[in-house]
Amino acid sequence: MLDVRRRKFITLLGGAAAWPIAALAQQAAMPVIGFLGGGGPISQRAWVDAFAQRLRELGWIEGRTVAIEYRWGEARPERYAEIAAEFVRLKVDVILAGGTEAAIAAKQATSVIPIVFPTAGDPVGSGLVASLARPGGNVTGLSNQASDLPAKRLELLREVFPALRRLAVMVNADYSGGVTEREQIEAVARALGLELFPLPVRRMEDIASALDSVKGGAEALYTTGDPLVNTHRLRIITFALAARLPTMFSQREYVAEGGLMSYGPNYPDLNRRAADYVDKILRGAKPGDIPVEQPIKFDLAINLITAKALGLEIPPSLLARADEVIE
Repeated sequence: MLDVRRRKFITLLGGAAAWPIAALAQQAAMPVIGFLGGGGPISQRAWVDAFAQRLRELGWIEGRTVAIEYRWGEARPERYAEIAAEFVRLKVDVILAGGTEAAIAAKQATSVIPIVFPTAGDPVGSGLVASLARPGGNVTGLSNQASDLPAKRLELLREVFPALRRLAVMVNADYSGGVTEREQIEAVARALGLELFPLPVRRMEDIASALDSVKGGAEALYTTGDPLVNTHRLRIITFALAARLPTMFSQREYVAEGGLMSYGPNYPDLNRRAADYVDKILRGAKPGDIPVEQPIKFDLAINLITAKALGLEIPPSLLARADEVIE
């Protein structure tokens, strides 16, 4: 009887020891996505959710059929390089690099691991890809570049504020897409006879001093979109409201938190579409053979509560064109 019990105990012990090994083997067999967020988990929550939801629809269930390692650059360029190097050491199967600078850092870290960018201001000009139609190399994704966006945003701002003459423009001077957009804004502003107040920033500490310099000068505030400005958007919105400045932003999240208006690509949709790229790569496609696509959804968002607080009346024709109106 003792021998029988002893054999049963050894069998159970062996089975118990085998379970973790089997589980680890199963986990090791799962492909791993390295998610390099340009901003932070709060500022880009909607983007992460859109990406993960589309992966689930394609059969990639986090923790069951795919593993995702999330890392956040918090708008600090030095962190992008550190995270990219970490993903190379981990030998992830795909890197999702959120933003131009994050994608550049990933490309500098590896020429082997496939890289997908859900947003990039100028993929060709920044050297990420050889061309939109044939990216080549190990990088592909989606561009949020559209040459007419600054003109469209200024046109919308003038519809709400026809007397606008002096415009502050906040740009991350280290963000290539923002620099390109600033040049486009300058060209449009000259044609419209607008006086520009440039507000270059490079880090969080620059934002407060840049905003302080606007007081008593500019009549409205335009910010270009990038991880730094996006991460600190609430501070910018709060200042603009206190200074009674109408604002134009690049994405609807700003408007949901009190900004006046936004017009630009639907960023959750771009991240959702990036999941299709990751799916194709995990199933064997080469990133260099997958063309870079452009945005297909653009959103105009207006916050009527903010408009009322600023004493502005939104034209009914503009409200009729809006994709989202916050009342």
